[in-house]
Parts: sequence; structure tokens; C-alpha cells
Amino acid sequence: MSNTKKKKKRSSIKGMILLIITILLLADWQGVLQQMDRAANRWFQNTRNTSDAIVPYELYSSNAKLVRLADNEALLSVNSEEKIYPASLTKIMTAILAIESLSNLEETVQLRAEIFPPLVSEGAAMAGFLPHEDVKAIDLLYGILLPSGAEASVALAQFVSSSEETSGALEQFVSSSEEQFVAQMNKKAAELGMRNTHFTNPTGLHDEEHYSTIDDLTILLKYALHNKQFKEIFTTTRYSTSASSLHPDGITIYSTLADQSDQMKLANGEIKGGKTGYTERAGLCLATYAVISGEEYILITAGADGNAHSEPHHLQDAIQIYNLI
Repeated sequence: MSNTKKKKKRSSIKGMILLIITILLLADWQGVLQQMDRAANRWFQNTRNTSDAIVPYELYSSNAKLVRLADNEALLSVNSEEKIYPASLTKIMTAILAIESLSNLEETVQLRAEIFPPLVSEGAAMAGFLPHEDVKAIDLLYGILLPSGAEASVALAQFVSSSEETSGALEQFVSSSEEQFVAQMNKKAAELGMRNTHFTNPTGLHDEEHYSTIDDLTILLKYALHNKQFKEIFTTTRYSTSASSLHPDGITIYSTLADQSDQMKLANGEIKGGKTGYTERAGLCLATYAVISGEEYILITAGADGNAHSEPHHLQDAIQIYNLI
């Protein structure tokens, strides 16, 4: 082979090598650009609808909203309009509706035995009341909002819906009275302007048709805190119930946030009260009320990874956000 042909061949090989290197470099840069684009999109999704007042670090919660009550300004809004499952944040509606429906919170309510088996099978949180126990309505309210008692929620829902038994089987009555209360929950939600909310039960146990948004839950909590009785219960961490035949000394119940009380002190204020929620589909949810530098705020978060026994990622988010104010 002549030297000229050898040179041309080497030149061709070099050209091919350079072309391959160029293609690989371009491919790598495309990959880098794609990664940068994905990262930018994640950042945008995590901070979209966020005001300039609060720019959060990466949150455990997929949905969040922070509102200053004095002027109703949203200082932070992350995916607040998206459909979520509210879990036990539902009980905020259960409690405020019961408070508004009952003229005497000292009335006695009997917890029917029939309500317990389905709640136990679902693994629902309980306050500690027993079948056939006669309990004051005010004690049930504390049982709903502090330890998130499902039995207290259902018992009070049934009592509110019907003051005396209707004809027919007891099981049918129990079911219909709870359904009547749920209908009242949805009516109240509509009156408050909670346009993307639908309830199917008073406890927050998972149901595909039981849903809300952070925006709607913010409306609900803001409304409920205007009620003096609700606010008093919501900001309590420990409560002792009245004596009953089954609990002669009453029972002492604690907020689900009581174990985290040392963390509720903030840089310039304090988380005064809150309601937790959790189901596997909803993730860790939290509604809190805080006072910071003399100003009142509410924050609702949902969708944090974890469970009832894991790190309190929802509370960690709340502390992080409040401390940015």
C-alpha cells in the first residue's frame, strides 16, 4: 500500500474517532442538560405558587400552605390546589360541626358497641372509650381532636344526627345516622366554599371518594379557630375526662403532638396546637396553629413520607417553615 493511501486511511480513522468523540460528548451534554431540566422542574414544582415571603428548603411534605390570619395572606403555597386524602384532618370538620350542632356539650352520649369492630379492623386510632360507655359530648370532642379517637368521632356523629332512635334494625339506624352526619359535613363544606372537598365518613379512614385540598382545609381550619370552644380544645395537649361507670376516675388523654412538645417552641414563637393525620395513601398530614412575634398563623401540610411510628417529618416541615417567618 502506498504512503499516500496509508495517510488517507489514517486520516479517515482519525476523522471517525473525532466524530465518535464529538457524538459522545454531545450525548453527555444532552444528558447533563436533561438532568438540569429535570432538576429545574422539580424545584419549580416544589416552589410554584410560593410567595416571595417564604422560600422553603426541600420539604418532606408534597403539599403545604402557610397563612397569616391577620390579613389572610398566603406566605407559602406548594401544590395546595391538588387533590389529597385528608386522613384524620377530617376530624376538624367533625368537631366543629358537632360543636355548632349541640346546644349543651354536657349532654351524655352512649358509645354503641356496634361502632367498634369496623374501626378496630381498619386499625383506626382510638381515644380509649369503651363500648356502652356513657360519655359527655365535651369529653368526646377532646377525644376527637387530641388522640384522634375514631370511636369518639363516630359516636358523636351518630348522636348529633339523631337524638332518638328511629324504627328498624339497630345496625340500619347506626348506619343511617352516620350517613346523615356525613351529609351535613358536605353541606358545611359547600357553605364554607370548600369547592374541591368530599367526605364519606367522620373519621378520615381511607376512601377514594373522601378527598380534599390543602386550600380547602385551610379554609376549614381558619373558620374553626374562630370558635372559642374549638380553639380551646385544639390548643390543649392534655385532658382528663369526667368519671363514668366504666372509667370511675375518668381517663387522661393526650394530643398526638404531646410527645413532640419540646420541639414546638420556635425561634420567635410557638406552635400552640395541631391535628395530625395519617393513612398509607395520605401520608403524614398536619394542621397547626402558631403564634410568632405576636402574629397568628396556620399551616397545613400533607403527603410526607413516614407513618405513625417513624420520624415526625410533618412536624419537622412545620418547624422549618415557621422558623423562616
